[in-house]
Amino acid sequence: MKSQGNRALILGSARIPFTKSQTSYSDVTRKELLVGALNGLVKQYKLQGRLIDDSAFGAVMNSSADFNLSREAILSTELHPDSPAYNVQRACGTGLETTWQIAMKAHTVAIDVGIAGGVDTNSDLPIEVSRKFQKVLLDLNKARGFGEQLKALSRMSLSALKPGVPSVNEPRTLMSMGEHCELMVKEWKISREEQDELALASHKNGAKAYEEGFYDDLVHPFQGIKRDGTLRGDTSLEKLAKLKPVFDPTPAGTLTAGNSSPLTDGAAVVLVGNERGAEKLGLKPLAQLVDVQVAAVNFVKGEGLLMAPTKAVSQLLERNSLTFSDFDYIEIHEAFAGQVLCNMKAWESEKYCREVLGRKTPLGAIDRKRLNTVGSSLALGHPFAATGARIVGTLAKLLAKSGKKRGLISICTAGGMGIAAIVESV
Repeated sequence: MKSQGNRALILGSARIPFTKSQTSYSDVTRKELLVGALNGLVKQYKLQGRLIDDSAFGAVMNSSADFNLSREAILSTELHPDSPAYNVQRACGTGLETTWQIAMKAHTVAIDVGIAGGVDTNSDLPIEVSRKFQKVLLDLNKARGFGEQLKALSRMSLSALKPGVPSVNEPRTLMSMGEHCELMVKEWKISREEQDELALASHKNGAKAYEEGFYDDLVHPFQGIKRDGTLRGDTSLEKLAKLKPVFDPTPAGTLTAGNSSPLTDGAAVVLVGNERGAEKLGLKPLAQLVDVQVAAVNFVKGEGLLMAPTKAVSQLLERNSLTFSDFDYIEIHEAFAGQVLCNMKAWESEKYCREVLGRKTPLGAIDRKRLNTVGSSLALGHPFAATGARIVGTLAKLLAKSGKKRGLISICTAGGMGIAAIVESV
């Protein structure tokens, strides 16, 4: 996206503190969460009254009542009311997908300034009536006269009153993401100890970053909260080792609440533009979005549900003639510690890279010192659609602050998909 001489620039970002679901934000709606992140962005970059050319946001756990969530969120801020917005959804990759879409528009000069991001909450779930109750209600609505109404009501039963609670289980396997990841870690022989060590590093890196003030201008207070509620800087391998497996309760289970990302409420947004947009806002760009790649795997036929990032990253690096050693920062979304470790082990496997990725040689090992250096989803939390925007904002600041050159993003998503991106300094 930089070859045509009009770079897609990351101009800033903002998010609210992420918190464990059903806790601090239990009475807050998804729209209010998104507005909270937007308000932080508006305040940070003095966007009051500014016309934003286009915006894209998304939520995995969205409701039909929020069919126009993005536009309604914009209208609830101090941005110019003529600023358009639309909804997007690519599961856990939504925040990066929206950033990519808005960045492409800026790159082609269709727009000069845009905002991207996402929001999710498991505290404001869109509870639905059962299909049977739905049919009764629809028949009641179109009934003509008491007789037809009575006929519709006669099909009611106690079982029909059971609500439909949304979940992120895979419709084609009826298995949760954690259950799929348990299969992956067994296949790749990833130990419990390795997973706990990665989780510990995420918490330690996140806590250190907060102590050093890294998140001061990225995380904006909301509802009296100033810091991510799931971050545990005082955890240890001993504490993590005491937790019981969640998805496989047998002695073979290794995924716990400590090495799996928690159900989280939160929102994050990114300010995107081109050179003209940066000039209009009087902002110095933090970084540029260079390239993005998506991929998918056939998990129904036995491929690991969360292995698609291996393909996306491989294709992305090959197209740009890059290797892992060319990146100063590597941000891998930590849905589970086991998922990150499986992906990294696959990139090192000659057999996997040859047979699955179609490479003559493996991608090789990742330097752990460059991995998730200021914490990631295991420590900070994972509001599904917000994570991609969080990572983009984090990486852009890391590059701008350090003066280093390049960062890689890798995100796994439901449905056996993955999305990866290259971000560079300006």
